[in-house]
Amino acid sequence: MSQHEHSEHTDHIVSPGIYLTIILTLLALTAATVGAAYVNLGPLNIVVALAIATAKATLVVLFFMHAKYVPKRTQLVIIAGIFWLGLLLFMTMSDYISRVDYRGIRFPFS
Repeated sequence: MSQHEHSEHTDHIVSPGIYLTIILTLLALTAATVGAAYVNLGPLNIVVALAIATAKATLVVLFFMHAKYVPKRTQLVIIAGIFWLGLLLFMTMSDYISRVDYRGIRFPFS
C-alpha cells in the first residue's frame, strides 16, 4: 500500500485543554437547561430546551465523536443523516398539525 492510501486514516490528537473546555461548556449548558425549566416562557419553553439540547449534541458529535476531524465523506454522511432527521421531523409535524379529532376540531389548536 502506498503512503497516499494511509494519509486519510490518520488519528487526530485533541489536547486535554479542549476536552476540559468542552466538558465545562456541556456542564454550563446542562445548568442552563435546568434553569430554563424553572422559567415560564410559555410556548417558548420547548424552543429554548431544544436549542440547548441541539448545542450540546453538536458539541458531543464534533469533539467527543471526532466528527470535526474526519474526512469529507464522513462529514457528508453525518450531514445527510441530519438532513434525513429534519425531513422526517418535518413530515411528522405536518401530519400532526393536520389532525382532526372525533368532534371535528383540529387537534393541536383546540
